[in-house]
Amino acid sequence: MDSLKKGAPENWTLIKAHGPAVGLPTEDDMGNSEVGHNALGAGRIFAQGAKLVDYALASGKIYQGEGFKYIKECFENGTLHLIGLLSDGGVHSRLDQLQLLLKGAPQHGAKRIRVHILTDGRDCLDGSSIGYVETLENDLAELRKQGVDALIASGGGRMYVTMDRYENDWGVVKRGWDAQVLGEAPYKFKSAVEAVKKLREAPKASDQYLPPFVIVDENEKAVGPILDGDAVVTINFRADRMTMVAKAFEYENFSAFDRVRYPKIRYAGMLQYDGELKLPAHYLVSPPDIDRTSGEYLVHNGIRTFACSETVKFGHVTFFWNGNRSGYFNEKLEEYVEIPSDSGITFNVQPKMKALEIAERTRDAILSGRYDQVRVNLPNGDMVGHTGDIEATVVACKAADEAVKIILDAIEQVGGIYLVTADHGNAEDMVKRNKAGQPAKDKDGKIQILTSHTLSPVSLSLVLRCQLL
Repeated sequence: MDSLKKGAPENWTLIKAHGPAVGLPTEDDMGNSEVGHNALGAGRIFAQGAKLVDYALASGKIYQGEGFKYIKECFENGTLHLIGLLSDGGVHSRLDQLQLLLKGAPQHGAKRIRVHILTDGRDCLDGSSIGYVETLENDLAELRKQGVDALIASGGGRMYVTMDRYENDWGVVKRGWDAQVLGEAPYKFKSAVEAVKKLREAPKASDQYLPPFVIVDENEKAVGPILDGDAVVTINFRADRMTMVAKAFEYENFSAFDRVRYPKIRYAGMLQYDGELKLPAHYLVSPPDIDRTSGEYLVHNGIRTFACSETVKFGHVTFFWNGNRSGYFNEKLEEYVEIPSDSGITFNVQPKMKALEIAERTRDAILSGRYDQVRVNLPNGDMVGHTGDIEATVVACKAADEAVKIILDAIEQVGGIYLVTADHGNAEDMVKRNKAGQPAKDKDGKIQILTSHTLSPVSLSLVLRCQLL
């Protein structure tokens, strides 16, 4: 990768991959894989999930929409359940949006509310979940003073409970279902603050991998299982890690795991998570309408395309690239290749991931002469960077670097054009920094590891090895 800058500095630059540059509200909003691939695929900037939700909440239009009217039918006799990531990381959800929804829902009829939290530690500092839970508990206590029956009902870490994606591990969703719907989990506590503090005492515990837990009353009975007649809202605005749980709530015919009980509820997403599948059918805020993507444009002009990644990023070079649209535009002109990701382990255990396999399949596609354009995502720097394991991240970046060389060598052979860039920052900075830019330390003097994305600009290199007509 260094050679791209050193070898042809005139073809190398830095570009923004966060904030308004990719459709997010402010310069403090980190970029993410979803909005990055939307922007790369469309070649244009669209207002993104967080921004759309901010406007809907600030204007009050969220309560006037068909989605809210749909779930409101349950408020008289049922419970409103809110499920999502408890964090201000801004990648999948934001705490302030949950707070506004908790304030507005009772004003529009909600009498009984249960929150099912998913702790973060990935898009924000590990250990920060305790503070978020304490803030939420205080908000719910204020609601109870106003006569609203509002409690935290269950929880668990985002990477172990509920928030799987691309059907990589349905066991993650099942653990969430058992806690949220059935009120069953291996750990039971009287409060969420107690739960998170106690579970974090385990060796190598982290926010993102906390086991599922339920909150119980003095009789050891779960305080908030999802029952017939209830309303459920998944509050994340980002689609990829909500699609699987949306299927579990939405589909009557469902075989991914044994749900044991399928309650008759009214379910809505914060947004519609898959426009092609119309999933979910009901949502509180309409997603961005992304049209005329590059994938669609190329295919409609007879250009043959090839897209490849491993499972954890396959949807990014297909679904998100194509404007949140599932499937092919034209199967005769497109081929999408998914390399199965490792499952059942954290990514720092096998940091090379499937970089070599992706590179080899892409090389073969280039040299075959069957395609005019290829697009590839090498996930190593992002997925391993999120673990906070610096040594593993170095291995991951080397693996991605070697994969890039294999692909670019193939481009050189056929005399093509290549563009190398990233959808956001992550692995380039693995420590939290103070205002002076120095590594920040915790109370014990240890450097604080950064597992989130960053606000760093990303490199872009564009090289032509052919004569344009």
